[in-house]
Amino acid sequence: MYILGISAFYHDSAAVLLKDDFIVAAAQEERFTRKKHDPSFPINAIKFCLEYGGVSLNELDAIVFYEKPFTKFERLIETYYVYAPKGIKSFLSSMHVWIKEKLFLKKIMLDELSKIEPVNKKKLNLLFSEHHLSHAASAFFPSPYKEAAILTIDGVGEWATASVGIGIDNKIELLKELRFPHSVGLLYSAFTYFLGFKVNSGEYKLMGLAPYGDPNSERVKKFISLIYDNLVDVKEDGSIFLNQDYFDYCTGLKMIKDDKWEKLFGFPKREPESEIEAHHCDLAYAIQKVTEDIIIRMARYAKKLTGAKYLTMAGGVALNCVANSRLLREGIFEDIWVQPAAGDAGGALGAAYAVYHMYYGKPRTIQGFDKMQGCYLGPEYGELEIKRVANKYKAKYKYFDNFKELCDIVADYIAQGKVVGWFQGRMEWGPRALGNRSILADARNPEMQLNLNLKIKFREGFRPFAPAVLYEDMQEYFAFDRPAPYMLFIAEVISSRRNPLPLNYWSLPLREKLYYLRSDIPAVTHIDFSARIQTVHKETNPRFYKLIDSFKKKTGYSVIINTSFNVRGEPIVCNPDDAYKCFMRTDMDYLVMGNYLFDKKEQPVWTEEFDAKKLFGMD
Repeated sequence: MYILGISAFYHDSAAVLLKDDFIVAAAQEERFTRKKHDPSFPINAIKFCLEYGGVSLNELDAIVFYEKPFTKFERLIETYYVYAPKGIKSFLSSMHVWIKEKLFLKKIMLDELSKIEPVNKKKLNLLFSEHHLSHAASAFFPSPYKEAAILTIDGVGEWATASVGIGIDNKIELLKELRFPHSVGLLYSAFTYFLGFKVNSGEYKLMGLAPYGDPNSERVKKFISLIYDNLVDVKEDGSIFLNQDYFDYCTGLKMIKDDKWEKLFGFPKREPESEIEAHHCDLAYAIQKVTEDIIIRMARYAKKLTGAKYLTMAGGVALNCVANSRLLREGIFEDIWVQPAAGDAGGALGAAYAVYHMYYGKPRTIQGFDKMQGCYLGPEYGELEIKRVANKYKAKYKYFDNFKELCDIVADYIAQGKVVGWFQGRMEWGPRALGNRSILADARNPEMQLNLNLKIKFREGFRPFAPAVLYEDMQEYFAFDRPAPYMLFIAEVISSRRNPLPLNYWSLPLREKLYYLRSDIPAVTHIDFSARIQTVHKETNPRFYKLIDSFKKKTGYSVIINTSFNVRGEPIVCNPDDAYKCFMRTDMDYLVMGNYLFDKKEQPVWTEEFDAKKLFGMD
């Protein structure tokens, strides 16, 4: 049985193909169109999934969309009715889009699918799942548990903004939900906006900024009190009530009422790219702690409702790896499994699973750690495609018959402080690069965090980098006791590797905190001694494992920097052409694609104009 899952028309459009309960292929549309967070109908992702699976549209048993547009439209109309006559400008703007496009979603989807191949519209089984059911299914059905509690938290779906449920075998029951306009995701996004980052894409920047706040300062304590006293009322079960006097997303065209926030916190909204100051860091810390407290209460309530030993999670807020790790430390559940593509892209996977198991009633199998296959579910490219790109750009390269020899050479380069683009096998599914579309560097190098941020990624200097570590060596570096292959948890660097902080550390400016040498793996040690770890396993990625093992044999260290193969503002690279262009546009030293090694010094002069500062508004 073949089922195609689709998410689209909000952000991070994606497609997934299931064959029974096996994930054949999954990809986000942005990787093909090169438009970050592309919301358009995922025609390219669908084509890839069908071609990889060797099936046509007419051979599919069902096509399922990840939410119900009419229910979402009902929420929109009721919201505007409640707040009328406020929000008329926003109402007219959104109604134009809905009447022109979204109310006729079934027709639009059929028309778009017909561009791929002729379809029998009468026989095509087109279904619609509920948004939070799609999230819940993406969390539970691929997980390693026969029975588990389910917690989904995001901005908003149709009406729900969070839900608690239970999964048993091939069934899911959603037990409770939090409804719009009260939303943990929207609360966090409001602070993302106020602190100068882009909503729906900058939330992870806010999470990365939070540790620069001083946890013991009076200002942090004051900010936390202001949030609880004025913005959000948090109940014992984790449900929240947002004071709409301070927010503008129900009827306006932005997240918050800027003037009220400025008066509340005592400083103006930070403009993008402007200097980050101590009060920005402290406010980021405050909302991160408030968010964690809400999630902990929700998880305790989920435990109370279900009595389950295990918890599964999805929804955009589930990508907050700091909150996930605190939840793990609380010991409410024996273990936690988080969907790696927890945001809307993952809704395509959940919708397909929900139809297979719940609509058709098909049995569920459990496979090892999970069914995600390491998240290597996207397209792959062989020697022919790599050679074509090399010929197209007249690129110089060296080919290695022996992959181990290539790994030994690349490990030497990394140990020498070089930065390497690493392009192998199937592209990752979800927001993280996990060793197939990655930029790699030496975690021991104290200058590497700054160099990577400014010269390779063209992004803010405070942003941390993740360590990729051989799973069996993890506890030599990090205080963590289980696999973490998807960068969804943080772990503290063990005390024996840390350097003591100076007494005046928290009074230092952000830049001085950033450059202080905190451990013997400084490039992956965040300001609070944490790291968003990726454990690398021989079973799921033998080539990446072999490279890190070569690095270990040469240096004694089995941990390296792994960051996504892209620059700021662009999606992760998909094909060899994307990879070569990114390599040439940045200060990367080497590029490895398959068994091909490209040395920057040997490449033809790159004539394409690429002004990163102008492109990203950094000048």
